[in-house]
Amino acid sequence: MRVQLPQAHQPTPPFNAPAARRLRAALGMGPEHVAYGMRASYGLPYVTPDLVTAWERGIAAPSSPELTALAGVLWCSPGELIGAPRTLREHRVARGLAQDDVARAAGLELLAYQRMEESDAWRGNERQSTALADILELSLPDFITVTGRDEKLADLLRSAMTTRWQAYVRPVGKMVPLDRHLLEVVLEKMHTDYQGQMVATLSWGGGSAAADSSQSGRDFLDRIVDRFWTMVQSTTD
Repeated sequence: MRVQLPQAHQPTPPFNAPAARRLRAALGMGPEHVAYGMRASYGLPYVTPDLVTAWERGIAAPSSPELTALAGVLWCSPGELIGAPRTLREHRVARGLAQDDVARAAGLELLAYQRMEESDAWRGNERQSTALADILELSLPDFITVTGRDEKLADLLRSAMTTRWQAYVRPVGKMVPLDRHLLEVVLEKMHTDYQGQMVATLSWGGGSAAADSSQSGRDFLDRIVDRFWTMVQSTTD
């Protein structure tokens, strides 16, 4: 099978191949019907049945314009064909919004927004950030990621695990607008879990069991942001 790709490179959003295959089958369409629709209705002359099949098998991924066209042919929103979005561009594509829609809603010049999206570095102020969260319907974890605060949050959380967690309630709260009592509960529980792993490492006094426990501690810190959001969710349920 020879797959013809477009000449111009386009960035690819995370693509949900099984969803595309399932939606096509539900409509009773074959790859040839999808390819024809994208050529005839969306001006993408290079799209062939083989390319559609490659997308569905995960061999290739559609670019943002291709994803929008594919969604149109499959009578769904782009968000139904996209994997879990993480970047600013991916969230915009998942919502089916144009760049000027987001720029206007956030109160930014289009060129300024485009530069932020291309560099994946949000530089808006608090008012603009709030407007961004509204138009993209961002959850709090997604908002922290999109606005580039994940690493700073990770640094604070790692410090809270390895020193006195109480000292980090306020700094974490300034970045993550959650109830103070909730933050205290979450940080204390995470600190207890982490320190428990470290105590286990020392008590084994060496050997493979201690090495495994030490690795577990490193893994804990490496995935600290994910653990934090999981703990927040489980505490508020």
